[in-house]
Amino acid sequence: MNTSEVQSSSYPAGALSLLICSTPVHGHVTPLLAVARTLVAGGHEVRFLTGDRYRSAVESTGAAWVPLPDEADYDDSDVDAAFPGRVGLRGVAGARWDLRHIFLDPAPAQLRAVDALLAEKPVDAVLTESMFLGAMLLLSRPRETRPPVVNLGIVPLGLRSRDTAPFALGIPPMRGPLGRLRNAVLNASTERFVFADLHRAATDLARTEAGGELATFVMNYPATADAIVQFSMPEFEYPRSDLTVPVHYVGPVSLASASTVPVPEWWGDLDGTRRVVHVTQGTVANADLEELVLPTMRALADSDVLVVASTGGRDMPTGSLPGNARIAPYLPYDRLFPQIDALVTNGGYGGVHYALAHGVPILATGDTEDKAEVAARVARSGAGLRLRPRNGRLTERGIRTAVERLLAEPSYRAHARRIGDAIVAAPGPAGIEDVLRGLVQARAGRAADVNAP
Repeated sequence: MNTSEVQSSSYPAGALSLLICSTPVHGHVTPLLAVARTLVAGGHEVRFLTGDRYRSAVESTGAAWVPLPDEADYDDSDVDAAFPGRVGLRGVAGARWDLRHIFLDPAPAQLRAVDALLAEKPVDAVLTESMFLGAMLLLSRPRETRPPVVNLGIVPLGLRSRDTAPFALGIPPMRGPLGRLRNAVLNASTERFVFADLHRAATDLARTEAGGELATFVMNYPATADAIVQFSMPEFEYPRSDLTVPVHYVGPVSLASASTVPVPEWWGDLDGTRRVVHVTQGTVANADLEELVLPTMRALADSDVLVVASTGGRDMPTGSLPGNARIAPYLPYDRLFPQIDALVTNGGYGGVHYALAHGVPILATGDTEDKAEVAARVARSGAGLRLRPRNGRLTERGIRTAVERLLAEPSYRAHARRIGDAIVAAPGPAGIEDVLRGLVQARAGRAADVNAP
C-alpha cells in the first residue's frame, strides 16, 4: 500500500494502532478528520483510508493517508459526472441507485484494502462511517478473526427498532402498541420490497468476498459493530428500547477546533443592529442555490433581518441580491453562530448540531438522503421547524412564515439551548478514546479466557 509517512515513528506506551475508513465524500470525510486529529494528538498511531482528493486534509491531521483502490475512489465534487446513471433519479429510486452503485459496489475493493493494511500491521480497532460498506463485509466475519469495529455516527442513528420507522423515510416515532405495529409493517415492507435487491446483493458479497454471512438487514449492519460512537446527544435522537449494540453519545465533532476561514469584506455588517438569519445548503447538495439559498434571500428581502449565506465553496451567484443579503463561499462558523438568530438549512447533520450547540433555532428543509431524518428530529426536539418541499421546491411564502415563527416564539430557542447545554458538556471526539480502550480491554479479556488452562 502507498501509505504516506507518519510524522513520528515512535508512540508513547499505551498508544493504540487505529485505522479510520471513509468513503471519498466530503460530508463523510470531514467529521472523521476531527476524529483523526484528536486521536493523533492523544499519541495514537492513526492510518486513514480514503480517496485521493482528501490526501492533504488527512495528512494535515497528522494521520497517515492511505489511498482507496481506484475502483473505490471517485470525485465527489461532481457525483453526477462520476455516476451518470443516477442523473434524474429522486426519492426512493435515487436512494436505491446510490446505495447500490455509489456505496455497495465499491465494498469489495474497500475490504481488500482493509485486509492489506491489517496484514501489513494489525490494529487495535477499525473506525468507520456507516456508508463505508467494506466495514459491513468485515463485520460479517467471526469476531475472533477481526479487530474491533467502531461505527462513527456522522448521520442520525438509523438502527432498526420496534420503536422507530425505517431510516430515510423521515417519519418520527409513534408511541404505544399502534406505533410499534406501524413500525413493524413499515420495516418489513421496506426490507422485503424497497431494498430487497440491495440486501440480496449485499448478502452475496458477504459470502463471496468475506466468506461470512450478514447477521441483519443490510441497512442495519451498524448494529453488528462492536460499538457505535454517535456524534449527537440523546436529547436529539430517538429513544430505542431494544438496542443490541452499545451506543456512546459524545456530541458533535464540529466544535473540536477553531475555524481558519477568513471573514468576508462585509463582516462589519454584523453589528447587532438587525437580527441575523443564516442560510446554507452545506458543502455537497449545493450545486443549485435555487433549492434553498436564493429562495430564502427573496423570501426575507422585505424583513428587518440580515440574511447571511454561504455557497459551500461553489461559484457565487451572478445576479443581484436583495439589499439585506450577504454571501460568501465559506464562513467562519465559530465566529458567525454566536451572532445569528436562526438557521435555515437543508439539514446537514454537522451544521444542525453546530446551531444547537449555540442555542440557535432551526428551519430544516431536507427531504433526501439522511436530511429527511435530520429535519424530523429538529421538529420533534422542539428546537425548530420542518418545511417540506412541494414537487422538489420550497415556496418563498413558506420559508418566510416559518422563519418569522422561529424568531417570534421563544420556545424554539429554549429547546435549542437545552440541547446545546448537553452538547457543550459532552466530550466530543475525545470521548472516543475511552470507548476504544474499553473494547481493547474486553478483547484482551476474551483472549485470556480462551487461553486459560
